[in-house]
Amino acid sequence: MTIKPNKPWGTEVDRPVDLVVVDSDAALAEHLASDDDAPVGLTGGDLFRTLGARPIGDRTTLRAFPLDLMRVRLDCGEAVAAIAHVVVRSPWRRGGWWRGAVSVVMNAEFLGEWDVAPRGHPNDGKVERFDLSAGTSVRQRVAIRGRLPSGTHLPHPSIERRSAQRHLIERDRPVDAWADGRWLGRARRVDIEVLYDAATVHA
Repeated sequence: MTIKPNKPWGTEVDRPVDLVVVDSDAALAEHLASDDDAPVGLTGGDLFRTLGARPIGDRTTLRAFPLDLMRVRLDCGEAVAAIAHVVVRSPWRRGGWWRGAVSVVMNAEFLGEWDVAPRGHPNDGKVERFDLSAGTSVRQRVAIRGRLPSGTHLPHPSIERRSAQRHLIERDRPVDAWADGRWLGRARRVDIEVLYDAATVHA
């Protein structure tokens, strides 16, 4: 069941004896997509920061957080799992962040030092999508970038925000797609679907 407003999130549990501990969003997504049924603990990454979690260390009790998972498909390729965020932007040879449209889909609140989705929640059954228009000037992009660490980049006339269970990003030319900090490849079409309550992480 996804999170309800004004309800506590997660459950205090005894530390599983077979706990697998990972330290990044990408490693967590890879574990959750594998056939390994061992419970998993998280000690770093953007989702860890979103959870407001403490280091696991030698703690005998942990909090078990139910999570949504993102299923990401480039063009007609095989779907891969993502847990924190997906970024779609121009390749560096065409300007990277600084030229063209940029789309960021967030399940976590943070992307590195940026507070991209202050209202997002990793277990509400949907993900937040932010689209920066292709015509945004470099000067405007610099200003937006300066506001991202404090989460004050919205509202902005060049940024469209929407929240949904599925997002389809389409471009006329191939663009780079990244998930949880790892490069997935180039595609014209990036399909992102939320899988409700698909995972549990201990932190």
